[in-house]
Order: sequence, then C-alpha cells, then structure tokens
Amino acid sequence: MIKNSILLTLLCCFTVANAQKKINFDEGWKFHFGHAANPDKDFNYSTATIYSKSGGAAKTAIDSKFVDSTWTDVNLPHDWAVELPFENSPSFDVESHGYKPVGGLYPETSIGWYRKRFSVDKKDSKNRFEIQFDGIYRNATIWVNGFFVGNNFSGYVGKSYDISDYINFDKENVIVVRVDATQYEGWFYEGAGIYRHAWLIIHDNIHIPEDGLFVHSTVNGKNATVTLETEVENKNFSHSNCIVYSYITDRNGKQLAKTNEQKLALSVNGKQLVRQRLAIKNARLWSLEDPYLYKIVSVVKQGNQIIHTKKERFGIRTVRFDAKEGFFLNGKHIKIQGTNNHQDHAGIGSALPDYLQYYRIRLLKELGSNAYRASHNAPTKELLLACDSLGMLVVDEQRLLNSSPEYLDQFERLIRRDRNHPSVFLWSIGNEEGWIQKTETGKRIALTLLAKQKELDPTRTSTYAADMANEFNGVNEVIPIRGFNYRQFAVADYHRDHPNQPLLGTEMGSTVTTRGIYEKDPIRAYVPDQDITAPWWASKAEDWWKLAAENKYWLGGFVWTGFDYRGEPTPYKWPNISSHFGIMDTCGFPKNIYYYYKSWWTNEDILHISPHWNWPDKVGKPIDVWVNTNADEVELFLNGKSLGKKQMPRNSHLKWEGVIYEPGVLEAIAYKKGKKLTAKIETTGQAAKIIFTPDRTTITADGKDANVINVSFVDEQEKEVPDANNMVYFSIAGDAKIIGVGNGDPSSHEADKCAEGMWQRSAFNGKCQVIIQSGKTKSTIRLEAKSNGLTSATTIIESK
Repeated sequence: MIKNSILLTLLCCFTVANAQKKINFDEGWKFHFGHAANPDKDFNYSTATIYSKSGGAAKTAIDSKFVDSTWTDVNLPHDWAVELPFENSPSFDVESHGYKPVGGLYPETSIGWYRKRFSVDKKDSKNRFEIQFDGIYRNATIWVNGFFVGNNFSGYVGKSYDISDYINFDKENVIVVRVDATQYEGWFYEGAGIYRHAWLIIHDNIHIPEDGLFVHSTVNGKNATVTLETEVENKNFSHSNCIVYSYITDRNGKQLAKTNEQKLALSVNGKQLVRQRLAIKNARLWSLEDPYLYKIVSVVKQGNQIIHTKKERFGIRTVRFDAKEGFFLNGKHIKIQGTNNHQDHAGIGSALPDYLQYYRIRLLKELGSNAYRASHNAPTKELLLACDSLGMLVVDEQRLLNSSPEYLDQFERLIRRDRNHPSVFLWSIGNEEGWIQKTETGKRIALTLLAKQKELDPTRTSTYAADMANEFNGVNEVIPIRGFNYRQFAVADYHRDHPNQPLLGTEMGSTVTTRGIYEKDPIRAYVPDQDITAPWWASKAEDWWKLAAENKYWLGGFVWTGFDYRGEPTPYKWPNISSHFGIMDTCGFPKNIYYYYKSWWTNEDILHISPHWNWPDKVGKPIDVWVNTNADEVELFLNGKSLGKKQMPRNSHLKWEGVIYEPGVLEAIAYKKGKKLTAKIETTGQAAKIIFTPDRTTITADGKDANVINVSFVDEQEKEVPDANNMVYFSIAGDAKIIGVGNGDPSSHEADKCAEGMWQRSAFNGKCQVIIQSGKTKSTIRLEAKSNGLTSATTIIESK
C-alpha cells in the first residue's frame, strides 16, 4: 500500500508538471528580405497603419492571413549576412564588418522578415505562454497573430515576451519578427537575423520566472553553504497561496540536501523572493581541472501538486583578486591566460550550432587558455554552458558603458541570465569608451552600472577594458579591477601609483599573422606567420606575456584574439575580409604563435619548428628558422648537419637566422629536465591524396547536432603537404547536410554557403574545413571529398 501511494503521488506530480514545457522553436520558419527604403518591398510596413488598432495589420506581412508560401524555408539559428556576397566599399563600417552588404548603405539586404505558424493544445489554455529569443541581430519587432508583442533593441541580449493573451487554441497561430540591421552595434562582423535559439515556454500562472533563480555559495574548509534565491510570480486574477522548497543533487541525480517548505501568499501580479540555505558537506569545488557541477531544483506546489520546477546547474568555488599577489581560484594562485573572442566561425557566421561552442572552447583549452572574454557583448548561453562543463573562466561583458533605461535593462538581463554560471568570474561594464572614459560623466555612468551589478550579483565584481596608460581620472577611479587594453608598459607605473587596485590585461598582444605565410604580401593582404608584426596601438606576444608572467601583480591577461574573426581586416583593407589577430584562424587551425603560447601556458612538452620546408624558389638562399618550445636547450639539424645549439630563454622563442635553404629534413633535438624531445619538418612532394580528420565519428540524430571535419593533404610518401591549395568538392549521403565550409584564408571571397550538391572550398596552405549537421533519422553518414588529380577521401559518421 505504501509503494502504491508513492507511485500514485508521483504520477499525479508528473501529470501536473507536464503542463510546464520549454519547447525549442527553431524549426519551420519562413524568411524574406524586406527593404529599408522602399515600402512596397517591405510589405507596406512603413505605409500601412499598424499601430492604430490592436491586432490590425492588414496588407502587411504582420497579418496572420498573409501568404508566405514563396518565402524561403529556414531553421534557426539563422545568419543571413554570411550568405551574402562580399562587396568592396570605401565605408569604414562596411570594411570593419567584413565587407558584407548589411547596414544603412544596403537597404535591400538589411531588413529581414521571419514568420512561423504553430498550434497550441487547448488543454494548455489555463497556462501562460512566453516566447523567448536568445539573440536577434538586431532591433527586432515581434507580433503574434497581428498583435504587437514587443521590441528588442539589442542584438546580443535575449528577451522573453508573455503572449498568453494572443494565443489561439482553436486555430493556427502566427508569429512574425521584423529584424532591422540597418544600424550597427559593433565594429566587427555581427551577422544578421535570428542567429540564436527561440523557445516557446508554457507554465502555470504561479511560476518561477525564466531568470528567477539565483544560487551562490560560500566555502568553509571542506564544506559549503549554498544560498538559494527563488523568485515566485503570481499571474492569477486572484490572491494565491503556494509552497516553495528546493533541493540539491550531485551530477548523477542523488539528492544531497533539501530545504524546508516555505509558504507564500501572493497578491495579484505579486512577486516574492524566497531565500533559503543548504549545507553541502565535503563539497567538490568547481575548478579548471575538475569543473564539477551540482544541480539545484526549486519547486513550487499548491496542495500536493507540483505546479512548477526550475532547474539549474551550478558550481561551488571561490575567487579572490589580490592587488599584490594576483588571482586565486579556490585558494590556488592562477595566472589568467585568456583570449578575447567574437562569436563567428568559418562557414557559418554567427549562427553556431551548440556543438561548435564546445568545439571552440575545447580548442582554447588545448592551447592552454584558462579564461575567455566575451568581446564585446553578451555571449550565447550555450557558450557559457560549454565553459561551465569544460572548465574555462569567463569575463561577461556589457555592450556599452551607458546607464540609460535601455542599457541598464540590458545589463540587468545579462546579469540575471548569467549569474548562476560558475565559469563567470568577472563582469565587464564596457570597452574602450574613448569619448567618456576619462570624464566625470564616464565615472557617474560606471557607478550606476556598478551599483546595478552589486544589487543583482553581490558575489562578483567588475572590470572595465580601458585603452588608457597610467591614467586614473574617470572610470578608473571607481572600477574595482583596473583593465588594461594594451599599454602594457604602463602597468608597472600604474601599480606603483595605485598599489591597492588589482590589474588585469583585458586586451593584450594583437600580433597579426596569416597562417602558413612567411613574407609580407600587400597585394593578397597577408602578413608573416611569426610574432613580428603588430599595429601601433598593440604589442607582440612576447612583449606583454613576459611582463605578465614575471610580475605577480598582473592578474594575467587576455590575448586579442583566440580565433581570427570576420571584419577588422588589420593592417590591410580589401581584399582582406577577416582579421589576422587570432592565435588560430577562423577554422581553428593553429598559427605558429599558437605554439609560443602553448609552450608557456601548459606543462606539455612543446617543440615546434617553422616555417615549413617547401621552398623550391629559395634553394641556396637564407631563411630564418623559428623554434617554439618550453625545453631547456635545442639543437637544430639540416639534413643531419648541426646548425648549432641554443639555450631557451623563459617566455621567449629561439631563432636561427639565415639558414641556407636546401630541400630535405629540418630536425630539432631538445632536452627538458633531461628528457629528450624531437621534432622535424620535411620537404614534400605535390599533394596526392586528401585526408579527412573528423572531430567525432558519432553524432546525435536530433536535427541540431553538428560535426567539424578538417581536410589536409599528403604526398605520395604520406607526408603532409603544408602549402597545398587544391579545390575540394564535397558530397554527403545519409540523413545529414553540409552547413558551411571554410579555409582560414583572410582574403578568400569564396562562398561559405553553397547550393545543395555544389559544396566546394579551396584549401589554404594545406587545410580547409567542412561542417555538417545531423538530420532526425538514425543513419550512416558518408562524406566524400574529391579534387582533380588527387585520391579522394571518405569518412563515415554514425548518427544515433
């Protein structure tokens, strides 16, 4: 009888809880360009009266009766900018956005309309409905069944809208989104469209809001106290009572602690905050090496029925910033070895499948990076989930240093959304606001933002990324953690003058390199792939890292950037369409500077020789050879003849100048604490065979999972060919599709998106990349690559 009673209770709870749903809303959208200057091509948006009567939108694409059968079928995430051709323009803004025809100069490709039809079960009619968009670039206006729902000015911070009053239960519903990308927010590639996920959320009238659970902790020895702050909202038309409790489980679902039940009396439209504490014995701390995540579940019930639950993963850890000794995670000193990054990737622009977030963070971890600055905007939630899971610290950044109601609201949405992520260890209130950062106005704005941060998240602190030297006036007077964008040689003087303010290199480095290029080429807009070139305002890798590594008062720093990104083609313009700043290119292929950082950011045995050794036009001519290593000494040999032995200076590199080139084998023999290390590069023949290297051999058949397959080439002797530039043609069979191709060439104008059955991409210095996405049917996926005169490659990927 007891067992049956428990079973009946559980069934009752599950039946009620099923009314609570979060439905992915990515599929089944229609898309069409509007027009910023021609109302006829913008579906009469600016000429028809749509705000005079609620629900009135006749003769526009907002009208539920509008026929969209000729519109393009798309799924989200969707970035329409990546599909557009490159266009040479004298405009700095177009240049900085990667020469894509989006913005005020291109009215015909800067407005996008999205429409989606959906049905709702009548049994859910007593519940509330929200539509949530995680990110739309930008200035998005939303309607449901012809009713105006809201506008999101931001291209980065998501927003939710209660659409309960407009839902049809007896016929189809239509949601319409007009996206206006005529104005920019940044000075880098930003994409365009609904480029992050969308969700339909169904819940009870009494519920925990989407960002209404805040969990934080304190650590005392081996134990932790977890504080839970649960916000409960009543949308009933009457006073309502409920009960709230929470419990914590380990990663396997085992319950570790549970609060008492707390009764609430909620007025109409009332909200109450419940604060509860739980003790965790022998807490397993979240760290870079062991990013352990607990789960918190907050429950709302009426009587014996659970009406709403909210689940969050969280980590228990401590952080400390010391102005003299540096940064400490869980009491352990850690030098911040960070990278700045924008959000686009080769082939797909800003519309990344979730898997790509994990792929990119994993590449950064392999480099030895332990921190990620989301430059210069709110990241997607999935990136933070990847950082939580893989062990990567995050600086979470506000788009603008602005305290207007709009930007305060954006900052609040950012903090409430992200404050449960253990990876987020520091907020940033802005970046390089040259007009105001040294002024009283900037100082007042900063104080307003800092006050908002303390209100919403008193467990963390903030920085500001200032491109200022030893200057204190303005924002720096009040910012808790002084951020330096470059100006690395002023850090010591600033620390002398302000010894109690912790210092962080928020942007450092900015070496410009082109993977596999060894001579400056202003025609094709390439720079050498060594740590020798930086803009006037920046520095080379060794210039800043030696200072940061050798001085404790440096918390560490963030390199500009981890990956190349579209836009900001420095030091060139057209035909350059991407940056050169990355430690890796837009595909994630390492450049030589990668091995400099990896030598000093990891304890792995690193021994890397550059350049490659295919120089038929340089026989008998001098070539400088670089070696990046963390060994103690290195001896270099060419075809068995010693070129000399060198001691390895810490945080530096070795160079053999003027090595007279001859084909053959260039070999390095190094010793690290008595251990012998070897590396070699060889002269190769022409490419003879394509090689596939898939990131995974199994993916999930959910229509969303993705996989990166890298392409390289070998000669007849199976030696990898570093300078192959062959065109590769891709085909795919099975329930999957190709969604993007790239090669890391910052001056390539080839299409990232190709017509079905026409996928191709040329290699750039021996490499290219293809990205596939699964379908919904379990199948064997067969990807093939062909190139004229080469042995083709095939890889099999199981979709399960």
